[in-house]
Amino acid sequence: MTKNVRRAQIVGTGLIGGSIALALRARGWHVTGRDIDTKRADRALELDVLDAVGSDAEAELAFVAVPASALEVEIRNTLRETKGVVTDTGSVKTTVARGVDDPRFIPGHPMAGSEQEGIDGANQEIFDGAVWVLTPTPASDDLGLRDLQTTLASIGCDVVTMAPERHDALVAIVSHVPHLTAASLMCLADDRALDDAPLLRLAAGGFRDMTRIAAGHPEIWLDICEENRDAIVSVLDEFSDRISNVREIVAHSDRAGLTDLLSQARKARTNLPSRYVRPQELVEVRIPIPDEKGQIANITMLAADCEVNVADIEVAHSAEGTQGVLVLVVAEAEVQRFLAVLAGQGYRPTTRELA
Repeated sequence: MTKNVRRAQIVGTGLIGGSIALALRARGWHVTGRDIDTKRADRALELDVLDAVGSDAEAELAFVAVPASALEVEIRNTLRETKGVVTDTGSVKTTVARGVDDPRFIPGHPMAGSEQEGIDGANQEIFDGAVWVLTPTPASDDLGLRDLQTTLASIGCDVVTMAPERHDALVAIVSHVPHLTAASLMCLADDRALDDAPLLRLAAGGFRDMTRIAAGHPEIWLDICEENRDAIVSVLDEFSDRISNVREIVAHSDRAGLTDLLSQARKARTNLPSRYVRPQELVEVRIPIPDEKGQIANITMLAADCEVNVADIEVAHSAEGTQGVLVLVVAEAEVQRFLAVLAGQGYRPTTRELA
């Protein structure tokens, strides 16, 4: 094996771990994997998802893709077994971010998945255009964060950086409560079908689209709802108030109120952000930064705050002095907004068109 081949470790060879392995191998990485169930790891090797089964002490990047109940223990094990950056794929970030204080650990959450289960459902394409959230802690190494961001972007992810607590509050809205809502609606239909057998046969595209995520594995959601209980309950309370308001609008034939509700929803849905993939729409932003811990995390969090997509990232070090230059590639349509935010924080960015 040539010395320049990059090496990765996967802990947990299920759907997500296997999909990460496939995505990295497709880009030339050597990937080793292990699982508490050795049969799953052996199956991953049989399917050519892994190069080897076991632990790779030379891995420069490790992904811990195990259930929440085992996450902290496996992260600590992986930090001992490998020498590089360790990240995880858990859906809740605050607990693990507080529990593991190591410069090499950077908590993460790929917002990607499939109705398929296990290693047989692994597919590298689930990351194409998917958001992957990183929630670095004050201890997280800046250059490790940069390398992880670049690697995730290389497999097609839209990488967003934010604080762990903020991540958990936001995913309660866009992921956790939607799943519980879909499950509740599916159970409502199932219960009614006991008295009216044709009901489920009438389920057309809209109902199927809205309840598709209810097919997710129940065991995963037990841990998520426990770990992110407070944020989920808060959003459920707000959602309950909104549903009560919808009931009142419908009950009182409030056509104006219903029009306003549906129009707001339609506009918001239409304006959901999309990824920028055409090079001519991208601009390079160069930001001088001091040699201080947390600079990369701070700037990428600012990008997330002002809804700026970072397509690529690198650090250019100065041969002299204590400064370097953080280089971000962002959408041309968003660059002025980003520059204004950076200037407001005391940075002095410049821009350059991509060649």
